[in-house]
Amino acid sequence: MKDTLKIGVTYRHTFTVTKNQTVPRFYPESDLFQAMPEVFATGYMVGLLEWSCIELLRPHMDWPEEQTLGTHVNFSHDAPTLPGMTVTVDVTLDNIEGRKLSFSVKAHDGIDVISTGTHERAIIQRRKFLERLEQRRKIINNEN
Repeated sequence: MKDTLKIGVTYRHTFTVTKNQTVPRFYPESDLFQAMPEVFATGYMVGLLEWSCIELLRPHMDWPEEQTLGTHVNFSHDAPTLPGMTVTVDVTLDNIEGRKLSFSVKAHDGIDVISTGTHERAIIQRRKFLERLEQRRKIINNEN
């Protein structure tokens, strides 16, 4: 993490929702999701909010060796967003506690606030994390 990363730094991210981010396309294997309205899926919204936090961080990190992973999400989903609508996400870094980063997030679709909440991410060293994943892979494959 570079010394440019400070509490209070903000970022604004915009994204236009397509049919690919709607509920029926969220889990195509699920008949339940297939029958639901074609609106921005909560799961994709959560991903967009995380993406916005990552974009805030990227210029302040030694990317790609230093990255972050989401560790906690606490978001509302307050209004439906149709394909073609643009979502604007405003992110603020609220706290830095060692490797733990905390954010406040607000998203608007041009008509309504669609989400507010908080998010936490942990800073990782990509190489070390991939080594841990390799150890897990060996365990699940019963390798020594």
